[in-house]
Amino acid sequence: QVRLVESGGGLMQAGGSLRLFCAASERVENAFAMAWFRQVPGNEREFVAAVNWDGGSLDVAESLKGRFTITRGNVKNTVLLQMNNLRPEDTADYYCAARTGVLGRLPNEYLYWGQGTRVTVSS
Repeated sequence: QVRLVESGGGLMQAGGSLRLFCAASERVENAFAMAWFRQVPGNEREFVAAVNWDGGSLDVAESLKGRFTITRGNVKNTVLLQMNNLRPEDTADYYCAARTGVLGRLPNEYLYWGQGTRVTVSS
């Protein structure tokens, strides 16, 4: 079982930036497509961004383009989410996810999940 571990969440004022990091806890042979989702308690999990196994294909939710950027890390099966110009509505628990195959936008397309890291943006 592959575990994903997120880090980098925290409290930030509106207009600030945060960078989230996610890594697979064990070395695995396959290179995964990786993604970020976010969820506010009581709401459905929302797609944020995804990147394929080699970083050659990216996808970012339309409402977040221009502020959020996803990149592969230098180590296999790591991914970063750079969040700029944060807004209070970005407050959520952010989850890293991974899957074999192509990237996708639906939570049920991903097999492996992290425990989440909380991002709180104050106004």
